[in-house]
Amino acid sequence: MTIPAEIKIYHILHMDRLPSIIADGFLWCDAEVIKRSSLGTAIGMNKIKERRRTQLRLTSHSNLFVGDCVPFYFCPRSVMLYLISRGNHPEISYQAGQEPIVHLVADLKRVIQWAETNNKRWAFTDANAGSRYFNDYADLSQLDCINWDAVQATYWQECREQKQAEFLIEHSFPWELVDQIGVHSAKIGRQVVEFLETKGHRPQVVIKPEWYY
Repeated sequence: MTIPAEIKIYHILHMDRLPSIIADGFLWCDAEVIKRSSLGTAIGMNKIKERRRTQLRLTSHSNLFVGDCVPFYFCPRSVMLYLISRGNHPEISYQAGQEPIVHLVADLKRVIQWAETNNKRWAFTDANAGSRYFNDYADLSQLDCINWDAVQATYWQECREQKQAEFLIEHSFPWELVDQIGVHSAKIGRQVVEFLETKGHRPQVVIKPEWYY
């Protein structure tokens, strides 16, 4: 598969985190979330989050830990969402299912333009940045290093790590760059709309059951 002409990036979170994100105007990296004791349900694996914060550095930015960045996937319906949907992973304390999980969607080129204007470092990886075996890049000419067939794969057991390629942006990500919020159902969509302020930035809320398991 060739590099997509328009690349979207996707961040998943529990919908109860939206009010604090909207109030702050930013999504924060995991290291900052801990400092701030940010409100809302955590859905990740604590051991991997700790490794990202304390052990895994980017080679493209040698003094930057993965956990100092806000992470995005290059696809919806991620491997992580599958694990959440099962509701029984021993390393995931959250086990209430995938329905309350939402996808925040943004445009890669627009995000990079904002990052470079605001002196925020960014990178992308060719595999799961929580593993010990990934390469990272900070040059758009190297986007062909991502296995785009794996990223878009519906059946990913044989390309699991490559499907989890990530985009990482240093420290924070502005709420205003979120273009869409993909949700599991109309019921969840209505709840998300209630979180959105009547004034200010209001991303489009779209019902996307095909983004879920």
